[in-house]
Amino acid sequence: MRQLLKKMRNVALVRTAFVLALVFMAFATPAVSEIRLIFGTYAADKPSKTVRKFKPFLTYLADAMSERLGEQVRISMQISQDYEKGIDALVQGDVDFARFGPASYVTAKDREPGIEILVMESKNGSKTFQGVIVVPKDSSVKSLADLRNGRFAFGSKLSTIGRFLAQQELVKAGIHAKDLKAFSYLGRHDRVGAAVGKGDYDAGALKSNTFKALLKKNVPIRKLLSIDNVTKPWLVRAELDPVIVATMREIMLETTDAEILKPISKSGFLEGSDSDYVPIREAMIKSREFGG
Repeated sequence: MRQLLKKMRNVALVRTAFVLALVFMAFATPAVSEIRLIFGTYAADKPSKTVRKFKPFLTYLADAMSERLGEQVRISMQISQDYEKGIDALVQGDVDFARFGPASYVTAKDREPGIEILVMESKNGSKTFQGVIVVPKDSSVKSLADLRNGRFAFGSKLSTIGRFLAQQELVKAGIHAKDLKAFSYLGRHDRVGAAVGKGDYDAGALKSNTFKALLKKNVPIRKLLSIDNVTKPWLVRAELDPVIVATMREIMLETTDAEILKPISKSGFLEGSDSDYVPIREAMIKSREFGG
């Protein structure tokens, strides 16, 4: 009996010592405050290329925010398989901020009015840049009107250049879905350019930088037409902490380091508003006349 009582006292002493140790640690070790953010985008190009493209800037942004907020900021990345899933993630609040194409922003904003523009990307100080409609290098096509009864490759169904702006131009040229022999939505811009280069399609719409990259790889395509577009917006989800939003915006607008900016926006960022995307809304409405 004495041995049992002694053993019980020893157990009680060990438990007490353990509790005291936890209490001491709680007071002796200051709590580390941490802000976790998720950046979202979709794979307009290969996912591995998308990671390489954004990681350096996101690391820089997290470090700069940590310094200004006095709290550790960690930013992880979520790459959606397509435009639709990327929009869903922002609308549902699964990601905290995102970089979308203009048409995806318009779609997301219509679904969740609380989404805000963080900044717009600058193109040599401008809010506009160009996309292209391409044809095979040896094609006899000289204008959009020549594509009647032809085959056209679009990007995603929510792509600004790859669908809405291209369809607006086709409609202006008197070409509708019924006037084409065939058309398809191929998703990524590089796939569109490659398919046109192989001769699977008579024309296709893609980003100008993708067009240039494909030319460097000797893909046999040429530019038929340039299309004016609005630069990409960076967005924040509804109800994200205003202090975090303001800090992020301030840092991005101040960033001038060419090495940091080069992969995403060589010329940095500009302030933006919903009114900057009125031309995109108009193109999305006009594209309905295309019928596809």
